[in-house]
Amino acid sequence: METTHFSASSDLPTWATALAVVLALASLAFLAVELRRHHRKGLATVLSGVVAILALLLSVLRPVKIAAKDSIVGARVVVLADTSRSMALPGDASESRTKARDAALHALMKIDPSARVTLLGFGDGAPVPFTLAPPSSQIDTSGGRRSDLASALKSLAASPDERPQAVVVVSDGRLDEPNPTTSDEALKAMAQLVGVPIHAIAASSRVPTDASVRDVAFARAAVAHVPLPLKVEVGCSGLACDELTVSARELRDGESPALLATGLAHLKDGKGTVDLTVTLERAGARIIEVAIAAPNGDEIRENDRRLLSVSVSRERVRVLHVAGRVTNDTRALRQWLKSDASVDVVAFFILRTPADTPQARTDELALIPFPVDELFSDHLPSFDAVVLQDFDAQPYGLERHLPALARYVRDGGGLIMVGGPNSFVAGGYAGSPLGQVLPVTLDSSPGATAADTSNVTPAWTEAGRLAPLLSRLRALTGDELPDMSGANVLGDPRPGATALWTHPKRITKSGAPMPLLAIGEQGNGRSIAIGVDGGWLLQFSDLGSRTAGRGYAALWDGLLGWLMRDPRYEAALVELAAPCIAGFPSTLSLRSAFGSTLSTARVDLTPLGGAAPTARIDAKLVEGTSDVILPALPSGAYSARVTFGPGVSTRRDFACEAGGDEWADSRPAPLLLERLAKAAGGSFRTAAHASEMTLPRPTIVSAERHVVPIAPPWVWSLLAAFLLGGHWILRRKAGLS
Repeated sequence: METTHFSASSDLPTWATALAVVLALASLAFLAVELRRHHRKGLATVLSGVVAILALLLSVLRPVKIAAKDSIVGARVVVLADTSRSMALPGDASESRTKARDAALHALMKIDPSARVTLLGFGDGAPVPFTLAPPSSQIDTSGGRRSDLASALKSLAASPDERPQAVVVVSDGRLDEPNPTTSDEALKAMAQLVGVPIHAIAASSRVPTDASVRDVAFARAAVAHVPLPLKVEVGCSGLACDELTVSARELRDGESPALLATGLAHLKDGKGTVDLTVTLERAGARIIEVAIAAPNGDEIRENDRRLLSVSVSRERVRVLHVAGRVTNDTRALRQWLKSDASVDVVAFFILRTPADTPQARTDELALIPFPVDELFSDHLPSFDAVVLQDFDAQPYGLERHLPALARYVRDGGGLIMVGGPNSFVAGGYAGSPLGQVLPVTLDSSPGATAADTSNVTPAWTEAGRLAPLLSRLRALTGDELPDMSGANVLGDPRPGATALWTHPKRITKSGAPMPLLAIGEQGNGRSIAIGVDGGWLLQFSDLGSRTAGRGYAALWDGLLGWLMRDPRYEAALVELAAPCIAGFPSTLSLRSAFGSTLSTARVDLTPLGGAAPTARIDAKLVEGTSDVILPALPSGAYSARVTFGPGVSTRRDFACEAGGDEWADSRPAPLLLERLAKAAGGSFRTAAHASEMTLPRPTIVSAERHVVPIAPPWVWSLLAAFLLGGHWILRRKAGLS
């Protein structure tokens, strides 16, 4: 762009130019005062004085003509657009805050076409480039599980790029950092990071009519059987909410949610709290749903509940050990259970049955009375695991409790059935409810073979060699196992179960090797079947002497640890890379316990308590790790079962929330944006008035510049002297000094 303009001589400093102009104006003022005082206002005198003063001023300024080719460089402006999930909430005029935000961004882009606008989206962490779609598009936000403006400003301050001349924040004000409780001093300190004005535009100011669970304060880790306190904060806006009923339920696999606690929250100024106490009986990742009974007119139903993931561990494992008779195997197991300080064992050895002494009283049939009804009716939930070893259910009245024991396993309990002459088929468990939760099938046909009395040395399966729960045993014995006297006859592993040891000769009806050690998941619980009663030989045998008897403890450490979901014995560490948000893909991180020995895995997704079909994903492992992209899931709780090549699996329960923390409090916070703009020396506008925002002025850069003096300096000096002399003559004629 070519321009022509006039200016003072370039060798004249700015202060000198200003001083000359001020002195010229003062001279004109003195001239007017003098003429007024003497009542002589001759036109010639006045005009000559004005012209003489101007000539003197020009002789000082020495004006020049400047012809230039200029370029206009627009101001660099960084616009930070909030991309958090809260922007999908309802805003003004029955539209989402996302649409209001984008409309404001379009208006900003039109204010100054020369401005160099950098559009970034901020959510969690450093801002990222943001693409603005046409105003008519339906835009949804998937990125922000947080709205951390503080981190975005820190990232701008640390950036090596050209410093902007202004920052514009477009948001609903529902920020995580800063938040409405942040002081003005802290806002000023935040603004000083970037060192330029920060303007703010509020995408919404309308408060939705909404009741919600705003926050749940709790310990992320809990201990089984130990009460866990929950402090629940609820809120209500635009509705008549004096009190809200709050409930806490555990979401379980294959069954309806279990109610844990309820309470009544009394609200004051739209906010209230209630303290709940829940007790989780089983270890592992557990999902708790905290929900309110929403009043009529609730505009946002998705935030009426929060889904909490709690990692439950055990301080001590409480085990019920019931053995039918005293054998070397039952003695070895009882001794090991008693020796482990982390195990609290209740043991019963049943030595006699009613058939042995028909005239004896019932309570005299065992050395220790066996309170079968009390144990399996009242106290069963207090046990973490039940071990039935060589035990016949029928003579001792356990048959009527088998349905309850099966429910106990499906609800999250652990079951181990150890073989012997009175176990499995011989113990009457085939076709029973308890038989349905064992990891193997049992032949319930009349005359079915219950046991094979020939000696047997269990054979390792591929899954057994790789299973972490047997890794300590294999480290001691390798593939060697002791020769045992006989085995129970077991059927095929149930779907989802895995055989770790098999019979070297016997096969099942399907033609597969018969399992001797199998593990499996049953609902929320786990079960183990050991079809031999010679495990004690790992301690007392030639093999036991070579391993100092440590093999037996290694076996049971792994079995009980896997039953109790000890991470050391799981097939993989399975974690969500970030909280799952309903309707958007999420990432499941796998770290296999098998290292680089396996290259593939399978992930099966199942809703907890639901009947929806299972989603199946094949994952490729690199050095034993993989990041599996899960599909967009509806709001709810899910179980991810990760299965590796030989059949070893592990499970992780997780929850997907609709909005999560970003939707917990649906109220916009325009006042926070206004305070921020004021602290940062900027201006505040609503989205409807975004076009009124004032952006920094552009900079003019001259590419080519020619300076031509209007007249030589001596001409200006001579002209000034001549005109001043003429004015002096006229003043003398007028009688002025």
